[in-house]
Amino acid sequence: MDFNVKKLASDAGVFFTRAVQFTEEKLGQAEKTELDPHLENLITRADGTKNWTEKILRQTEVLLQPNPIDHTGARIEEFIYDKLDKKLPSKATNAELLGQYMLEAANEFGPGTPYGSTLITVGEYQKRLGGAEREFLHTSATTFLTPLRNFLEGDWRTISKERRLLENRRLDLDICKARLKKAKNAEAKGAAAPDFQETRPRNYVLSASASAAEHELRVAQTEFDRQAEVTRLLLEGISSTHLNHLRCLQDFAEAQATYYAQCHHYMQDLQRELNRCANSAGAHIPSAAVCPNPVSSAFLSGLTSPGAPVSCSSSQRPSTLAMEQTQLPITGTRKAKVLYDYEAHDASELSLLADEFITVYTVPGMDPDWLIGERGNEKGKVPVTYLELLS
Repeated sequence: MDFNVKKLASDAGVFFTRAVQFTEEKLGQAEKTELDPHLENLITRADGTKNWTEKILRQTEVLLQPNPIDHTGARIEEFIYDKLDKKLPSKATNAELLGQYMLEAANEFGPGTPYGSTLITVGEYQKRLGGAEREFLHTSATTFLTPLRNFLEGDWRTISKERRLLENRRLDLDICKARLKKAKNAEAKGAAAPDFQETRPRNYVLSASASAAEHELRVAQTEFDRQAEVTRLLLEGISSTHLNHLRCLQDFAEAQATYYAQCHHYMQDLQRELNRCANSAGAHIPSAAVCPNPVSSAFLSGLTSPGAPVSCSSSQRPSTLAMEQTQLPITGTRKAKVLYDYEAHDASELSLLADEFITVYTVPGMDPDWLIGERGNEKGKVPVTYLELLS
């Protein structure tokens, strides 16, 4: 291997000189050139952005993948597939696996038995929940985690590299200042000495040394100013990074809201299926075993009086909860904006399209999680979770 010995020795000398200058600055034995206040503020802001981005990214990964072991394995697998330039295969979620196990158990116990048929019903909805979770994880990784990771692994590495280069240029500048100061002091002492014949060549050497030091200082100052400008431009780009992360954060929140709305809707449908099966079979389910009706989004969004307590004791029957909720009807008709597309499951329901406006109202004894929706001559039940009620 061909080594450039002279360059290696030169680089080692520069490194040693910078180390001496840095150590003397820390000990207070050498002067240090301070950066521009605006540049210092930009550096502080960039450091804060980097630190908080790391924390948010790490905690979001924990939220989406709670098991640290699975999280580490997933990152290693993702890294390997990325290096091989292959697409990471989609994995089944825990809810999908649970649903699959329930379906297999139902086949073994007998799909015609009450337990087997219930396993099939719950298993199908678990698979739907798992599918919604998988879509949420994919959307979150694409719209939120990837941009944050790209900033840390791309832009921030470039900024760090230029900042290290700026620090080296500053050390070089201060070294040149110290050399010039020593040369000036030596020149002044030589000029103050008696003008003997043998001292004239020495004074000439000192003067030449001072001139060389001045030239090195001018070069170092130019390189420092140029690097400071490059670093400043990169650090000012942090503002555009904040705007990009803001859009990513909004996409993440929207994906999270959609996921929870889907889960809530699936669980409502599951409860109705279980109640329908229980009623058709004439089965008697003890009150302690019945799942209470979920509190509707309309109930949570302020249809009750502010600060009103919401209590649920173990001895309270689901019918009592339903009666309490139906005592809080929407008075008269109201306009509502549709948040998501909804496909009617039967003739009693009304299909919805996202962003359209409909008229809604309730009737006595109606499920609090549903409203009657009207659109022109069409009328039918609509789920509250898919609506934004307008005043």
